[in-house]
Amino acid sequence: QVRLVESGGGLVQAGGSLRLSCAASGRIFIVNAMGWYRQAPGKQRELVASITSGGSTNYADSVKGRFTISRDNAKNTVYLQMNSLKPEDTAVYYCNADTIYGHYWGQGTQVTVSS
Repeated sequence: QVRLVESGGGLVQAGGSLRLSCAASGRIFIVNAMGWYRQAPGKQRELVASITSGGSTNYADSVKGRFTISRDNAKNTVYLQMNSLKPEDTAVYYCNADTIYGHYWGQGTQVTVSS
């Protein structure tokens, strides 16, 4: 089992920045990739960014050039640096671990961008 704990959400004005963190614990050796998803009210959960164990990254078109995903293997932590935030980025952001046994999720952290 893998446990994920997110932090770093909050309220920010449009154009501002936030950095989300996701600390993983447990059987982390079974993790293939880590990712950040988000879910806005009334919308489906969507992939924001992901990073493989080898360091390859993938981004949703809506965040390319503004968000950066990274990982610190020594700390078993994944980060999402979010710059130039827009009101449409407002959502609950969830950390995800893609493992050989399936997907694990964090509890989510709220990001609110005011206009």
